[in-house]
Amino acid sequence: MEYIPEHKRVHRRLSITKVAKRILFILLGAALVSVGLEIFLVPNNIIDGGIVGISIILSHLLSMKLGLFLFFLNLPFLFIGYKQIGKTFALSTLLGVAAMSVGTALLHPVEKLTRDPLLAAVFGGIILGIGVGMVIRYGGSLDGTEIVAILFNKKLPFSVGETVMFFNFFILGSAGFIFGWDRAMYSLIAYYIAFKMIDVTIQGFDESRSVWIISDRHHEIGDALLARLGRGVTYLNGEGGYTGEDKKVIFCVITRLEEAKLRSIIEDIDEAAFLAVGSINNVKGGNFKKRDIH
Repeated sequence: MEYIPEHKRVHRRLSITKVAKRILFILLGAALVSVGLEIFLVPNNIIDGGIVGISIILSHLLSMKLGLFLFFLNLPFLFIGYKQIGKTFALSTLLGVAAMSVGTALLHPVEKLTRDPLLAAVFGGIILGIGVGMVIRYGGSLDGTEIVAILFNKKLPFSVGETVMFFNFFILGSAGFIFGWDRAMYSLIAYYIAFKMIDVTIQGFDESRSVWIISDRHHEIGDALLARLGRGVTYLNGEGGYTGEDKKVIFCVITRLEEAKLRSIIEDIDEAAFLAVGSINNVKGGNFKKRDIH
């Protein structure tokens, strides 16, 4: 029997745990997307963008199950994703798409919660966005248009986001000819809400901020941030481009909820201090931990 060192056994257990967690959340995300589609959007003739929107339109026109189109229309993009992005992404996407297709089939006979198109657009968009964001956050995708956009991005002077929006402009616009223009407008509402919820799900509500401060009273500000906000700071050496004077630049990372308190601390010490705050999507390492604000 082969001997496996303890550190490798621990690593293997951690890897299995990560894979299990990824599978669980991809399945949960796909289930939420199925609920958003079959319980809210599809019964009210409201569509989403991308392959999902095309699938809803074809399902309506051909009177066939939505799940069939969701699965088979995404298959070519799964192959492209495997070639261009990698095996893990392709397998995660295949799992998500398959679960979404099965979920819509199982939920199709379920009684719908509302026939109010506005409520359907709002709640359907929220649930759909959370589900899609969850799948993306754990390494998969539920729509092939993002893969096409990545490929076009290498050959055309447009960003991935601009390419996706270009596709969806025609897909959502076609809903006006098929379901009526009021349904096309409700579809835009649902799409916008889903788009925002995807960002929230991927980044989290407690989004981090990078902070840059330039002040002659840098040590006082740094000590105050450490004592009153509980955040460590880093002092960087800078030089004024106009004056040529040496400057100390304070850098730190805070959560979005701490921003107001940070501004108050700086104003109490130096109202003339230069302050720049930017959003960052991911923070790792060091002593940075998200904490409650008191």
